[in-house]
Amino acid sequence: MSTESNTAATDAAIIAATRRWVDVAVISLNLCPFAKAVQHKGQVHYAVSHAQSEDALLKDLARELLALADAERAVRDTTLLAVPDMLQDFLDFNDFLALADELLERLGLAGELQVADFHPHYQFAGTEPDDVENCTNRAPYPTLHLLRESSIDQAVEAFPQASDIFERNIEVLRAMGMEGWRALDVGPAVQPSTSTNSPREARE
Repeated sequence: MSTESNTAATDAAIIAATRRWVDVAVISLNLCPFAKAVQHKGQVHYAVSHAQSEDALLKDLARELLALADAERAVRDTTLLAVPDMLQDFLDFNDFLALADELLERLGLAGELQVADFHPHYQFAGTEPDDVENCTNRAPYPTLHLLRESSIDQAVEAFPQASDIFERNIEVLRAMGMEGWRALDVGPAVQPSTSTNSPREARE
């Protein structure tokens, strides 16, 4: 099998795992009430970056941001960019988000798009690694979620209690417990972080 074929097969598996996480965890547990409609309409674009440096990842992220900005919303409302080959340490991943925000500014897309984040070892400040509430933001791979500001505004209008979603999600996850979360079999798909540093304040 050629290198291109191997890469395509790997990408297909990564996208399948990410899509399954969206279906089984995000939608089935209703962690995001806005996800079901765009997923079922095929408006979620799944992409993979095999970057192994910040510069390379920023190039891939720029490509996906520009593609989302240029696409019709009815065709592509949001993008999930999985990053399987780097940023496996959550603190490194959290630091990269500042570069993502700077990229939005350089591309002139700040205020139009934003970058949210998911990670296999996501940890909110003030929590322990095994606290189940961290699973609200845990995905099989380090993942950058590219969102349209207009879609967020529309979702908030349709769901005025959007600020309550996080608290509701914590209640749901605490009720199911870590064993229940693991039974979903949605990740992580990378090795645990080896960092011994305390988690920084994660972005909301």
